[in-house]
Amino acid sequence: MGEANLNWVSELQLQRLEEMLIVVDENDKVIGADTKRNCHLNENIEKGLLHRAFSVVLFNTENKLLVQQRSDTKVTFPGYFTDSCSSHPLCNPAELEERDALGVRRAAVRRLQAELGIPLEQISLEDVVFMTIYHYKAKSDRIWGEHEICYLLLVRKNVTVNPDPSEIRSFRYLTQGELEDLLERGARGEVKVTPWLRTIAEKFLYKWWPHLDTVAQFVEHHKIHRV
Repeated sequence: MGEANLNWVSELQLQRLEEMLIVVDENDKVIGADTKRNCHLNENIEKGLLHRAFSVVLFNTENKLLVQQRSDTKVTFPGYFTDSCSSHPLCNPAELEERDALGVRRAAVRRLQAELGIPLEQISLEDVVFMTIYHYKAKSDRIWGEHEICYLLLVRKNVTVNPDPSEIRSFRYLTQGELEDLLERGARGEVKVTPWLRTIAEKFLYKWWPHLDTVAQFVEHHKIHRV
């Protein structure tokens, strides 16, 4: 069903559709595993298929947020502006570990290196702060969509970025005012913005941004925000 609608997708993205993701219930309890392909088909999402994911908001020391534009060869939301890095922990022992969200944080380090090209020595588990969790659903098109229990992770560090063009079309660092302007342009239809970037910004980031030096006060590990 979906294959006929993947003529724009890169070979690398097609390969990643076979990765095994972590299937969870609405309380983030692991109940199984399934392919990235199956987890992102609307026909399965409508039956309740839900998987674990993460979003990273990466700030530099000037308190500007890295926002990326997704590659035009991505399966879902191609060409959309979005958060710094969003992906999935895989169904393997290292990325399933739940103590201190270690598995998800390991996955985030892996993807920050693979997607943004951040050198290995510049990013570590200690740099990745687990803030909270949100649960959302969004359709990309008639066939493909998202339904995720998403860990929201924060990194505040100056890093070297050398993005993989099969993942990222462009990136930029934005002030809060510039992000608000981007979202307003998205609301007017002038640019495409992922629904989860709007959720992250309006529900979390605008509250956190003035307090990045003391952001630990906003940590909510045991709450799942339904959006």
